Amino acid sequence: MTRIRFQRSLEDLKENLLVMAGLAEQAIQRAIEAYRVRDLSICDLVNRSEVAINRLEREIDQAALDLLAMEQPMAIDLRFILAVIKINADLERVGDSAKSISDRVRNMEQMASVDLPVDIPRMASLAAEMVRKTLQSFIEADAEMARSILTMDDAVDAMNRAAYKALTKVMAEESHLAPQALNALMICRSLERVADHATNIAEDVIFWVQGADVRHHKTPTGGRDAQAAR
Repeated sequence: MTRIRFQRSLEDLKENLLVMAGLAEQAIQRAIEAYRVRDLSICDLVNRSEVAINRLEREIDQAALDLLAMEQPMAIDLRFILAVIKINADLERVGDSAKSISDRVRNMEQMASVDLPVDIPRMASLAAEMVRKTLQSFIEADAEMARSILTMDDAVDAMNRAAYKALTKVMAEESHLAPQALNALMICRSLERVADHATNIAEDVIFWVQGADVRHHKTPTGGRDAQAAR
């Protein structure tokens, strides 16, 4: 493979990853909108997005592995391909989180709408902003922007802890609201995972651009260390 063809293949890989990123971000936004308005037709859109995201994940992984097999990339190109593989996995998990939220919305269809002591739209907005910002740092190869995302995860973690405390109290003291509180709690957990995946992506951007491994940069309350399921 000539160097020109190799560079074009890298650009194609980047473009496909950005398409997948757009789908994952849209899926989260739709899932939260479905929660806000209790619209199951939006849940259907989230489910269709997951199918597309899963297909792209397989295609991107295969393209990245083909590039590694056919060429001996220079250091920064090698880091880029490795970063794409890891970012690809995290974006697929963002899609999974969106589907988890939409599944919870379906569970709540027959439940009475009640006010709960948690601001899910605000938490969702911050998690979605993290995803957008990480993707912008990837597009611009901006390691400093990526570093700024690492501290945003702390805010989402704090909101998740506060939600857990408030919602478990509701379940203990107002048992008739336990189903709604449990679903809200699981939605908050999914949003916390979205923020974790955005943090992972930011770490991978830093690794690609600077060759610096900043994983495990903080305590196990956030980031990669918080993801037993990754």
